Amino acid sequence: MRRNTIIIIVVILTLGFLLQLTYQYAFYWFLGVMGVFSIIALYDIIQVKNSIVKNYPLFGHLRYIFKDISPEIRQYFVEGNTDGTPFNKNQIDLINSRAEMKLKNHPFGTEMNLYEDGHEWVAHSQFPSKLKDVTPRVKVGNNQCLKPYDAALLNVSAMSYGSLSSRAIESLNGGAKIGGFYHNTGEGSVSPFHLKPGGDIVWQIGTGYFGCRTKEGKFDPKSFQEKSIIDNVKMIEIKLSQGAKPGHGGILPAVKNTEEIAKIRGVEAHTTVHSPPYHSTFSDPEGLMQFVKQLRDLSGGKPVGFKLCVGSRKEIEDICQAMVRTGIVADFITVDGAEGGTGAAPLEFSNHIGMPGEEAVTVVSDMLRGYDLKKQVRIIYSGKVITGFDIVRAISAGADLCNSARGMMFALGCIQSLRCHSNVCPTGIATQNKGLEKGLNVTQKTQRVANFQKETVKSAVEMLASMGLNHSEELNRTTLFQWSGENNRSMTLDEIYPTVKEGSFLDRIN
Repeated sequence: MRRNTIIIIVVILTLGFLLQLTYQYAFYWFLGVMGVFSIIALYDIIQVKNSIVKNYPLFGHLRYIFKDISPEIRQYFVEGNTDGTPFNKNQIDLINSRAEMKLKNHPFGTEMNLYEDGHEWVAHSQFPSKLKDVTPRVKVGNNQCLKPYDAALLNVSAMSYGSLSSRAIESLNGGAKIGGFYHNTGEGSVSPFHLKPGGDIVWQIGTGYFGCRTKEGKFDPKSFQEKSIIDNVKMIEIKLSQGAKPGHGGILPAVKNTEEIAKIRGVEAHTTVHSPPYHSTFSDPEGLMQFVKQLRDLSGGKPVGFKLCVGSRKEIEDICQAMVRTGIVADFITVDGAEGGTGAAPLEFSNHIGMPGEEAVTVVSDMLRGYDLKKQVRIIYSGKVITGFDIVRAISAGADLCNSARGMMFALGCIQSLRCHSNVCPTGIATQNKGLEKGLNVTQKTQRVANFQKETVKSAVEMLASMGLNHSEELNRTTLFQWSGENNRSMTLDEIYPTVKEGSFLDRIN
């Protein structure tokens, strides 16, 4: 119904033009405009698809015009600082201020209800520690990995070239290069825009095996090996599922599937490309572990892990048991919370499938701990990570480091217009429309991405210092508190999700 918006814009421009004409010409223009309106009204009466505009010719279009612009009206004129979703004004302003290095403090105190069920906080120390390392690193890679990687606390989460524009991808990777953090490719494969800036890359392999697939859509070891040994590629991630649409697969609309994107992915151009909800290379936990080993060997020993949104606890346990049985241990697991985002997903999947991030991290962490694997497997968390507290919160729950997708998009200039799926993203980020993409300045956005990551990690480290800690590894479930209205007190996360002892589940293996 965007045509209704176009209609009203044309009318406004026409009326404005009339004001600049003489009375004589204005009269003829008026007759012309009224003639156009009459034709539209006549068509409204004749057409049978829309009952509203049929019953209310011409004026019925106002309903759809206001509906089209309602997100903008709500965002700019109705919402308060803490009301917006998925992200509110305070959060977006914080990201922009850090991206622009116009750092500011919040006036007059918190706007949050500190006694709302689920409100979380950390305990500060009366004797804060001195900041020693403002850019801490986390080693990813167990003793089965020949080329471990030292990762930053915050990195760019999976977003494909195809979902995002070439300039957006180049800016994200350029920011990663400047800031020394990694950039996850998403399942759309490694593109020239990932490689040009020279930033570190995590190559995500999805169910479509884009960039390493045969004509039939199966995994192609040879093409995988050719790309995986590129120096920029530091780690390999197998995508099992994602938070926004677990178990659903992915879709690249035909309008976004250009000749260039099709070549990179190994598919036919200008067609809608579906990523199946399942892998054809394996179908059980043992098969997954064999695939991990295969990718690790083909890549020359680089860290290999997998990404998932937690559903059944039993399946997570089955995966851990498979690691113990086969002796093949993944280097990392990326846990995507159900609150994670995507360009487009069925509403039911976004709202009602998948486990929320904090609980999901505790489940994965406990399973790894119970099977004596936690020391070998790093947990990477993604799902609405945009502040230093989000990092501290995730690590307290059991993660080792974090990824951010939408936070990085805001750093690029995203305005949360909710047009990601339509190819008409007004900021040139989530589109393949060259006319819109040209508005995105790579040099400027690259620096904004680097600034946002740097200041957010700095904020997390400052929080650690205020807690009297020296390193993120000292965080645990006893350091994070959550207000419980039912108990009328704050409870530690360890009280809500008691920590499992190392190796306590090993006797469950048959």
